[in-house]
Amino acid sequence: MRRIAIFVDVQNIYYTTRDAYQRQFNYRLLWQELLSKGDIVQATAYAIARSDDQQHKFQKALKHIGFDIKLKPFIQRSDGSAKGDWDVGITIDVMTAAAMEEIDTVVLLSGDGDFDMLLRHVKASYKVNTIVYGVPKLTANSLIDATDEYIEINQSLLL
Repeated sequence: MRRIAIFVDVQNIYYTTRDAYQRQFNYRLLWQELLSKGDIVQATAYAIARSDDQQHKFQKALKHIGFDIKLKPFIQRSDGSAKGDWDVGITIDVMTAAAMEEIDTVVLLSGDGDFDMLLRHVKASYKVNTIVYGVPKLTANSLIDATDEYIEINQSLLL
């Protein structure tokens, strides 16, 4: 059986499924799909902390499914722009999990091309299999090229 670690770039998945389909991603269905491929030994969802009831409800649902939630504060800059991404945190956690040799498959939910080097590195250095779930046309080609398996997020994985 595969030993699977899941890493979810929540903001990326939220915005890409919303923009492409005007619907939300079905994390419970993802969990069931991945359980059919192996044992989920680690599952982390990386999100931005916003104090509204809908976010708290969503985070509670993810925890109920089996995800650990990591939150980073939402930063509103004085110029009106906002910041809140988890790229470095996800990268550190993926590399740590791969190095510990407790997993053999990294599943990344994101379309962010910044993760292409990460996937190449963990494949070469730790011999882990990589799977990326991303929305077609909103997933960087470099990320698709870097992974062993690309699974399109389509209508079947949405609420």
